[in-house]
Amino acid sequence: MTHDAEIDARDLLCPLPVLKARKGLERIQPGQVLRVLATDPVAVVDMPHFCGQAGHEYLGMTEEEGAQVHLIRRGIP
Repeated sequence: MTHDAEIDARDLLCPLPVLKARKGLERIQPGQVLRVLATDPVAVVDMPHFCGQAGHEYLGMTEEEGAQVHLIRRGIP
């Protein structure tokens, strides 16, 4: 899936990957997709939870080169 912006949160621990994702989502338009790279094992739980609470669409997670790749579609504020 294509994305409009990317955040590299590898080697950061909770809550930093989610905080960086939130800032990244603020910089893109509603409907655009943010790709977040993370290595924190807790991010697998935190990212979908954050999206549900903040009104963004969590598109899923894959693994790529030892990192989690989270895709998030920005919701409408």
